[in-house]
Amino acid sequence: QVQLVESGGGLVQAGGSLRLSCAASGRTFSSNAMGWFRQAPGKEREFVAAISWRGGRTYYADSVSGRFTISRDNKNTVYLEMNSLKPDDTAVYYCAAARGTQPMRTIYDYAYWGQGTQVTVSS
Repeated sequence: QVQLVESGGGLVQAGGSLRLSCAASGRTFSSNAMGWFRQAPGKEREFVAAISWRGGRTYYADSVSGRFTISRDNKNTVYLEMNSLKPDDTAVYYCAAARGTQPMRTIYDYAYWGQGTQVTVSS
């Protein structure tokens, strides 16, 4: 069974940092781009960041560019380093594996999804 499992979420004060991890099991995603999305209450799921299959290309949403960093290792794990967090970053964060090798911004380009991890930023 293919699974993506996120971890590292929690409660943090504004200006703080968190590091999310996404571990894959059941198959390797070394040939897939990976992405992070988030969904706040009452809002649609939105793109946060994506990384190509070899890690050489990354895309970020304008709202997180310069504060968040996506990375991946060779052990089927993807990370999202989040700095200078703001209350607007509060959401459930989802990891996803893309259908192809290049980073994509839309949910329709992703075939596998994790269950999500809650990030809450207090003011």
